[in-house]
Amino acid sequence: MTDVPFPVISENDPRAEGVVSTWFASDGQPVREGDLIAEVAVDKVDVEVPAPASGVIRLLVEEGTVVRQGDVIARIE
Repeated sequence: MTDVPFPVISENDPRAEGVVSTWFASDGQPVREGDLIAEVAVDKVDVEVPAPASGVIRLLVEEGTVVRQGDVIARIE
């Protein structure tokens, strides 16, 4: 199992937050390493999140959820 963390956006502020703005993968969908699975919004900047591994994705947060950097937003089984 591989965790998909919210990207680190500020090394100076470990409490920095952002929002999961869009999921491009659905819960239970097969994904391949490198596939674009989400877009997150951080301080008016959108960041793409690729799949770090191949497998079946399990989404742990909904779109629009505020998440702290480094928190796990999905898992790939």
